[in-house]
Amino acid sequence: MTTPPHEGLLFDVAAPPTPIERLLLLAGQYVQHNDMLDRLLRAQSPPEPDAHVASAQQLAAATRTALEAITDERLFQSQDLADAVVRLRQVAFLSSASTDHPLPVARTLTALAPEAATGCADAVARELRRRRGHTTNADDHRLTSAHRTALWEIARGNVVATSSLGRQYVHYRDERVLISTLRSLEGASLAERVPKSAPSAYVGGPLQDRIRLTAAGTTALATAISSPPARRAPATTPAPAPAAANTAAQSR
Repeated sequence: MTTPPHEGLLFDVAAPPTPIERLLLLAGQYVQHNDMLDRLLRAQSPPEPDAHVASAQQLAAATRTALEAITDERLFQSQDLADAVVRLRQVAFLSSASTDHPLPVARTLTALAPEAATGCADAVARELRRRRGHTTNADDHRLTSAHRTALWEIARGNVVATSSLGRQYVHYRDERVLISTLRSLEGASLAERVPKSAPSAYVGGPLQDRIRLTAAGTTALATAISSPPARRAPATTPAPAPAAANTAAQSR
């Protein structure tokens, strides 16, 4: 009996995420978790005391898996990387510990988790760049500086969108993200909005639309931060991803 050739497989097995992609995905999961807690805390009816437990337990396990992936890379432990790993270990501990606390306390324990996960992704990327030297990746040039900044802010959970009187608005926390940049990323299937998934800007206000990375956006950002900075990349629109995605509504 012969073993069928690899080409005869009925389906393709997806490659596992790289450590950097895993960390960016983890950051997005913590953003969703924190958004859920915020919505529960502002709900009119009191939430169940253990409404956050299952999610927090899953995130603690996912954080430990991400830490194992970093260890498997056998990277040189620079001080920056060592500090980033310690912060991520603290996140795993705090996420697990949050299951023993009421919602308000649980929310504070995971508040900085997205920042810790993305910070660790950046530290890992810098160490990989050092290990690989000055090789460049052509895919990095599909992103302008504005696109890359926007993807980074989205990964950290710093970008939401709202609408008023037929106009669309984007709200950011640290680095500026323009509505035109967001539309460009949505049109290229690198970012998407989840309607009414983010907490309101003020108590009693309407829920906001969380902007998050798509799978293609996660890969694009992971590639960008893993590659040396481009000398002066041309200001081009990022290439569309293979799969179609919803584009942003145009403001009038």
